Amino acid sequence: MEDYTDYSLQDDYYADLENFTDNGSFPFFFGCPSSPLQGSNIFLPVLYYLIFFTGFFGNLLVIAVVGSKGENRRRLVDTFVVNLALADLVFVLTLPLWAVSSSQNGYWNFGAIGNLLCKLSSYIIAVNRFSNIFFLTCMSFDRYLAVVRLMDSRYLRSNRCIRATCAAVWIGSLLLGVPSWVYRSVQQFSEGQSCVEDNSSYFFLSLNLATSLLTFVFPVFIIVICYGTIIMRLNKHCAAAANPRAAARRRHSVKMVLSIIIAFVVSWLPFNVFKIIIVVSQFSDVDLNCDAQAWQRNGLLISCCLAFFNSCVNPAIYFFLDHHFRQRAQVLYKTWRSKTKSMQSYNSSASFTNVGTTESFGATRGRSQIQTSE
Repeated sequence: MEDYTDYSLQDDYYADLENFTDNGSFPFFFGCPSSPLQGSNIFLPVLYYLIFFTGFFGNLLVIAVVGSKGENRRRLVDTFVVNLALADLVFVLTLPLWAVSSSQNGYWNFGAIGNLLCKLSSYIIAVNRFSNIFFLTCMSFDRYLAVVRLMDSRYLRSNRCIRATCAAVWIGSLLLGVPSWVYRSVQQFSEGQSCVEDNSSYFFLSLNLATSLLTFVFPVFIIVICYGTIIMRLNKHCAAAANPRAAARRRHSVKMVLSIIIAFVVSWLPFNVFKIIIVVSQFSDVDLNCDAQAWQRNGLLISCCLAFFNSCVNPAIYFFLDHHFRQRAQVLYKTWRSKTKSMQSYNSSASFTNVGTTESFGATRGRSQIQTSE
């Protein structure tokens, strides 16, 4: 009896296993046949476009409002705020690519430049992840110095030191993002091309685990220590403060930065937890059943969406919690509106003048012709 087994399908199956990725969008996960999360090709693109539009315009607003302040009115923490908004703005520009890919069940069909777009967008996501937590750590430490060590931190809280710190954060984030550029590429699967990580490399898995610990757990630990000390200091000394208005400003600034940090931790904590679980299970060669693997895959997918939401939540925090930001945004809007009205008025008057000039010129020319003919 002849064997009609399609060995080409088996070859594709094992090729997919070798090119396994942990984002859960592809045909097989550790040998378990799987289908994408139900409805993910619809709700993921909608979420990505929502984050893109709100994050783009929201972070542009933050940069415009904070950047429009004069040097004398700008707080030192505003430098971190602008850099944080800039990192989020660059990041959201990559989301339309992932929205298109999600609508095609995770396949990456962008032609000849597909591999470049895959590496570049993955690199930008990694840089945004690292720069966000580093800037938030710097903001927390700045609040600590302003509240607890104000008299001893004249140099550390100078404009020159703040700018040097921001430059160091950008350089460090750009370097830490290099592995995502190197180990992410477009690979061919049986049903199409996908932008995936090379999880067959134990060196890259080790880097993933190390970066999750060093760029999330350790900074969050520093942030908790800073804010624990700040809260104790405020509770102890604010009641007896000589300048109640200055104490109120400090409390307000602390509340703002603390809200931003809580939003970041809530957004990125599930992603880091699932990432660490998956990397540890790969290192330990645990034999997981298909249900556990599907749970990991879908958990990472949903937590990734939650992490992306962090890039559009900060402008909302500034707008709803910071009355100074709202006032400055209103001033900026009124200024823009008055300039627009004056420009429209100028154009209208210029148009009227041109029409009047043309009519006068036509009438004068007509009278001249009549006199000549007479």
